[in-house]
Amino acid sequence: MNDDPGKILLTLARHAIANELGIECATNPQHAMLLQPGATFVTLTENGQLRGCIGTLEARRPLGEDVCANARAAAFRDPRFTPLNRDEFTRIHIEVSLLTPAQEISFTDEEDALRQLRPDIDGVILEAGQRRATFLPQVWESLSEPRQFMAELKHKAGLPHDYWNNGIKLSCYTVQKWKE
Repeated sequence: MNDDPGKILLTLARHAIANELGIECATNPQHAMLLQPGATFVTLTENGQLRGCIGTLEARRPLGEDVCANARAAAFRDPRFTPLNRDEFTRIHIEVSLLTPAQEISFTDEEDALRQLRPDIDGVILEAGQRRATFLPQVWESLSEPRQFMAELKHKAGLPHDYWNNGIKLSCYTVQKWKE
């Protein structure tokens, strides 16, 4: 395997899912970057539709472990979907997103927060009390207006679309992403 990080991460993700399904694969790629801490999301699609997406927001384990664990979780433990089956394995497409460390943003109110968001660039983490949700930067493709993006992020966190509280915390991150 060459040193292309995307190819290495996509191969690891596919092998992790295959192994859970009892499908034999070639040896996993090896690379020094896989031993460094990393935070990833693995997104599965089938026929252009979301089929699973699970990830980590903070780098707490080696990148290789993180990708494999998130690939298995996206395929078999995303609560929005039934576990992936063997028949679907060849039809899914995998995307791996490697996150930068999140940076908290300072704002005076919701309007100020919305002005600071960078569509198509920022992934956003919203925290309100015990509730927390994130959207990867790729979500801007379907929610291109910052107000709509924020409203849906609040909804994902279990909050009303129009909820606002001065205790809300927002953080942003960017990703490098690779798709099969």
